[in-house]
Amino acid sequence: MTKQTTFILAGGRVVDPSRNLDRVMDIGVADGMIVDPNTLSGAERVDVSGLVVVPGLIDIHVHLRDPGQTISETISTGAMAAAAGGFTSIVPMPNTRPAADNTGTIDHIMRKARSSAVVKLLPCGALTKGLEGQEMAPIGGLKKAGVYALSDDGRCVQNNYLMRNIVRYAKAFDLPILDHCEEVSMVNKGVMHEGEWSTLLGIRGIPSAAEEIIVARDIIFARDEECRIHIQHISAREAVEKVRAARKEGISITAEATPHHITFTDEQIKHFDTNFKMNPPLRSEDDREALLEGLRDGTITVIATDHAPHNETSKLVEFDHAPFGIVGLETAVSVCLTQLYHRRILTLSQLIAKFTVGPAEVLGLDIGTLREGVPADITLIDINESYTIDKNDFFSKSRNTPFHGMKVKGRVKATICDGKFVYDCRCRCRSVIGFPAAATALPIAGSWGCGFRGRRLRVRRR
Repeated sequence: MTKQTTFILAGGRVVDPSRNLDRVMDIGVADGMIVDPNTLSGAERVDVSGLVVVPGLIDIHVHLRDPGQTISETISTGAMAAAAGGFTSIVPMPNTRPAADNTGTIDHIMRKARSSAVVKLLPCGALTKGLEGQEMAPIGGLKKAGVYALSDDGRCVQNNYLMRNIVRYAKAFDLPILDHCEEVSMVNKGVMHEGEWSTLLGIRGIPSAAEEIIVARDIIFARDEECRIHIQHISAREAVEKVRAARKEGISITAEATPHHITFTDEQIKHFDTNFKMNPPLRSEDDREALLEGLRDGTITVIATDHAPHNETSKLVEFDHAPFGIVGLETAVSVCLTQLYHRRILTLSQLIAKFTVGPAEVLGLDIGTLREGVPADITLIDINESYTIDKNDFFSKSRNTPFHGMKVKGRVKATICDGKFVYDCRCRCRSVIGFPAAATALPIAGSWGCGFRGRRLRVRRR
């Protein structure tokens, strides 16, 4: 493992929403922790002037496909993709093969994470055995094994009596529920949003009501059982309005939006590009605007990627038969800076909060902060660098992205996890970010390398 070092990030604009902080200042790092830089006499100073220094980003909705589907992603490649995207903590969903509904699978995931992941994995356990929605998973055992949340993501528990019991057990073990909200009987083999474009294209649609019904149910359970329920990848105006009303009543309900739902609409499906097929589907412009308003007024407190890798062959089929999902870890920050910050939907602090404070509150963890005395999980961003997204540069094993070729403004330059540089933009391009002594003083293996367990990564130079 790369040796921890002591250094000072000097001259950066520090944005830490957990402390309402936005000013130029230095950040000290020693023994993997954030410390007062004034106590580090003689420490290496890393010039980060011109960059924004933020708490390590958190993604609470990621699919790593490991175990069981490693042709599409592995814990190692998914974690490296997360680091390249600026994320230092990620929550992998339990829809693996076998499902993460038992302590053995959780132990397997954590063993692999300890040996090959450059960022922190916070595993999520299943709500039901086999994600089949028929019998509750052993929630107490999963908690003891180390899960941080519960979900049947990709599926939705349809039996309301069972779901209420799950909610009660989750509360007893202080675990949040991350729910994929979908009334299955209303989906009826739909593959895109039910609306004008599904009618024009002659494609079976998924109505917004399929999401709205389950969101309403979850709000009722959160209210009656006083438990934490988080709505995953919210997409419909009606669902956003219900969450807004519930939060005003003080109900413990939260919601996340994805970069793709705030960027695209169902009109994109007219090209029949399967990289625009996801669940919930891209919806109307009216729905997209509702998401933007929900982000602006605090109804939606989290942005998550729903990173869902699929190998190329599985997406090269007819639209009806292609799997749902896209990769998103390596594009989220750039897309959101472009769509939300540079278009003045959110301030920079508000945007960073959606990736830090919001996810931390859902999980109930003291992370997503640059406060002294916490692990040094830090992301460095150039909010003004423009570039074109190129899927061939991804660290992920999969390339199923709708963002390929999009011009964006804002880029992650480096990621630090537990005081170690686990990603440096120079691995990918020649845009050196001002680490004059990085190759020797910081844990970066060579002028174009990454500090990944002390070995050099093979990356493509442009």
